[in-house]
Amino acid sequence: MSVARGRQQELFQGGAPPGGDSVGPTAPPLLREQLLEWQRRLAEFQGPLFEGSASEHQQGSLFGSGTSGDSSDDGNGNRNGVEDPQERAARFDPLAFEAQNLQFWRWPEPPQLGPALYLVMDRPARLAAPLLLYVGETGQADRRWKGEHDCKGYLAAYAEAMGHVGLECRCSIRFCCDVPAGVRARRALEQALIRRWQPPFNKETRQRWSTPFTNDPV
Repeated sequence: MSVARGRQQELFQGGAPPGGDSVGPTAPPLLREQLLEWQRRLAEFQGPLFEGSASEHQQGSLFGSGTSGDSSDDGNGNRNGVEDPQERAARFDPLAFEAQNLQFWRWPEPPQLGPALYLVMDRPARLAAPLLLYVGETGQADRRWKGEHDCKGYLAAYAEAMGHVGLECRCSIRFCCDVPAGVRARRALEQALIRRWQPPFNKETRQRWSTPFTNDPV
């Protein structure tokens, strides 16, 4: 059994029985209907947000002038008079940024550098809008996706489960580099976006969606 296939053991209402180690048979692979229903529930929640973001998104800098360092910067990326993270998140449009292949970090020249938010999305052909699967922040956009990453484990299990039942996985990653330079302000914005969009592969929201793609060893 592959590692990714092993990560599929956490089913929608399944998992090991309480009270100790599981001694029962291995959980069956995810069924096509389960995957479609999981995607449908996520799309039902996020769809109105995509529609609203497209209408509310403003041209130019998403976050005003709050990303450069001048005399009004407090050293944490916060500046006087800028919107709070919730207000910034409310007008953040994930589709405003170019979709890139998940293997972007293998390119000879990195397409982005420095602080950024990154968004992992899928675009199921039968759905009217994409699915936002993960939101993250980094101080080094050209390096964060290299090596080990929890989301990469979820994506591997997700892609394998989809392929196993004949569904296409069209995942991509997008970067927003117009973000606060300070870690505290950038993480506050990341958390505001997670609360708003409820992406299922973030640890803060996995329980809500009964995410069937676990990154834990089995």
